[in-house]
Amino acid sequence: MGSELTFGGWSGVLVLLIYAALMLIVGIYAARTQTGLKEDMSGYYLAGRDLGFIALFFTLYATQYSGNTVVGYAAAAYRTGFSWLQSVQFMMLVIAGYLLFAPRLYALSKRHKFVTPTDWLQFRFNSKAVSILGTLFMLWGLGNYLLEQLVAIGQGVQGLTAGTIPYQVAVIAFVVVMLVYEWMGGMKAVALTDVMQGIMLLVGLAVMLIGAFALSGGHLGDVTSYLAANAPKKIGVPPTQTSINWFSMLVLVMIGAAVYPHAIQRIYSAKSERILKRSLTRMVWMPIVTTGVVFIVGILALSIFPDLDKMGSERIVGLLANKVAGINSFFYMMMLLLFAGVVAAIVSTADSVLLSFQSMVSQDLYGRYINPQASDEKKIIVGKIWGIIAVAFLLIIAWYPPATLYEIFVLKFEVLIQVAPAFIIGLYWKRLSAGPVFLGMLSGGALAGFLTWTGQKTVMGIHGGILGLLLNIVVCVAGSYLISLSVAEEQRTTQVIALD
Repeated sequence: MGSELTFGGWSGVLVLLIYAALMLIVGIYAARTQTGLKEDMSGYYLAGRDLGFIALFFTLYATQYSGNTVVGYAAAAYRTGFSWLQSVQFMMLVIAGYLLFAPRLYALSKRHKFVTPTDWLQFRFNSKAVSILGTLFMLWGLGNYLLEQLVAIGQGVQGLTAGTIPYQVAVIAFVVVMLVYEWMGGMKAVALTDVMQGIMLLVGLAVMLIGAFALSGGHLGDVTSYLAANAPKKIGVPPTQTSINWFSMLVLVMIGAAVYPHAIQRIYSAKSERILKRSLTRMVWMPIVTTGVVFIVGILALSIFPDLDKMGSERIVGLLANKVAGINSFFYMMMLLLFAGVVAAIVSTADSVLLSFQSMVSQDLYGRYINPQASDEKKIIVGKIWGIIAVAFLLIIAWYPPATLYEIFVLKFEVLIQVAPAFIIGLYWKRLSAGPVFLGMLSGGALAGFLTWTGQKTVMGIHGGILGLLLNIVVCVAGSYLISLSVAEEQRTTQVIALD
């Protein structure tokens, strides 16, 4: 199939070089215009809590839609068929997950100057055990998500350039670019690059969809007929266990994606509550024009590239981009734009994850427990150093990726979702106590981890993370009812979660 590829080569390399240069320019601009980058944690990690509507909307968009959305979800649609329509639904439900707690958490973060998600845990529960365990779970999720992006960089660039840029070279080159502009401009640089990548990605995906329709015969019904004759399982009504798995996945992503640490820090970064709510309401429409388009592209690819194996399907977006680019010069130029947009989506998500990882190491581990007297400037430096260490470690793993992007995607939620009760229930229920929260997180994480690492990712179609979350909630709620709060503790909790 490699001889059929028409897109990429040095034209693709040129586009990547231009995009890399633009990201570095953005970093320089952010460094010159954002105050407090070197000496203030909120200045560097939260862009001074001053993100307006456009920047906040696109940085939330980049947080929710990564390289996995384009590269991994199209591949999942190719392998699974029409049942992967769930991807559109669970992306919509993520916004519902945000709305469960984001406005209230924003108001408290503004008042009490939270920088990291753990700042809320410490403020709410006043417990070292809860704070440390919550931090470790969130760092696990961030590390896993960053690994996903590193793998996506290599696979995306390799596929979209028809192998002109090797997988390992692509990963190293863009990691270096990402580290440089992030070091210079912090969250502001990240948010500005998110605006750029979002626009490129949306335009490129729209043109790819048009090209895919042209290549597959111009009608989705033709593809359905083809599947009915050649792969009937991909259009049939899924069995009961698949439907249960579908519902389980909806809940897993709805809650898990909403409590991403880097997503929570974007909540903190909003200029006002009005801007935050406005950005979230606009985000409701984005699954249709992003995940929906990617789903259709994956389905159309079944008739364009039949019989790809599991790992071959991971390159489906790159293969299709090459095919669409061969239609005419307009599609060629638009696929170059998509080329840059996909890489930009991957890098922009990776930089957000890395920035959040750095902030939690520097603030929640180093600043809170190792060197409480450290200045913000020193904590920022420590975070940058540990960011490089984490990237170097993950690069070793990403060099020979251990699983498909979708498998990596599911793995991170199993443990990360266990912090959700501490955020969502803890914001509203004053009786929720530190001891039960710690035991709930620990037991839920242990169950989810055990099922994941023993290969039992689901039990009767239900994800291990959901089973762990159910156990977590039972322990939290039952334990909190069993513990009697003193008058002083009840008064403190009431004051902590009060907005007046």
